[in-house]
Amino acid sequence: MCHLQLRTLLFVAWVVGYIAFLLCMRRMWTGKYVRSPLARSMLTNMVSDMEEAGLETQEWYQCSTDLLGEAVRPLFIQSHLDPDTQAFLKHSVDKSGWLFTQLYHSFMSAVLSPVVSRTSINGLLSRGSMFVFSPDQFRRLLRISPEWRAERLLDLGAGDGGVTEVMGAHFREVYATEVSPPMKWHLQRRNYKVLAVEEWERTGFQYDLISCLNLLDRCESPLDLLKGMQRSLVAGTGRVILALVLPFQPYVEIGGKWQRPKERLQVKGKTWEEQVTSMSNDVFREAGLVVEAVTRLPYLCEGDMYKDYYVLDDAVFVLKALEKH
Repeated sequence: MCHLQLRTLLFVAWVVGYIAFLLCMRRMWTGKYVRSPLARSMLTNMVSDMEEAGLETQEWYQCSTDLLGEAVRPLFIQSHLDPDTQAFLKHSVDKSGWLFTQLYHSFMSAVLSPVVSRTSINGLLSRGSMFVFSPDQFRRLLRISPEWRAERLLDLGAGDGGVTEVMGAHFREVYATEVSPPMKWHLQRRNYKVLAVEEWERTGFQYDLISCLNLLDRCESPLDLLKGMQRSLVAGTGRVILALVLPFQPYVEIGGKWQRPKERLQVKGKTWEEQVTSMSNDVFREAGLVVEAVTRLPYLCEGDMYKDYYVLDDAVFVLKALEKH
């Protein structure tokens, strides 16, 4: 009995110590410990305004077009910080200040991480939503109007379906793939048709648009994936919209560990512009795809106790099947 009480006491002490540690870290990393609602509001607005004013100076959208390859240069579309992106950032800043929610998320992540993937943890906790592009940025890339409609969208590795929703408004049928069970549940709640990872190429029909957003650098066989998308497009009018974090650093998560994929894409160059050119001229063409448009966008993720949001550097391509002569 005494042994059981001691173990219980040690566990409670560990939990209290863990929470105290998180609170101390939070005080070091953020200003969210301000208790006055008025002061908290003023601080949030001040930080938010400073961040929003400096976003474009952080080179999230900038491209040195003269460093792009000659064939790629005229295809670049300049993007900008828009109201939908600002709204996502503001929500992320606000959410990072929900102290007890963030404590709960941090504690559950620590408990679950040895046995559950990070993606599934995010799905279970309904956190970590991603932002790739706004509806307006999506339409500008595809050169479509708000009223444009097509038959089928396929979103590969759709996550919780937040980005799928941006695209799905333009399609009568929305299909998605996802390996994480909690994320599949989120997709089904949105009434999307969830396909098995090995099923999407064998449905017997083609897709008007296939989205592959920040997945190519997280799969075992990226070139096979590109070729499969090319084969699955509606002839003539089908398109692929593909987002890729640059610089290109491929890893796959296997059994909770990150490993190099079996198949490596030969992406040349070090700068964003050099790697965009290499992807366009070398990788995509080998898969039978050609670039129709490309832009530079921030790949945003909701933050946590330590950061209001996280950001990576994305290249977003619109691809079409290479015409056969």
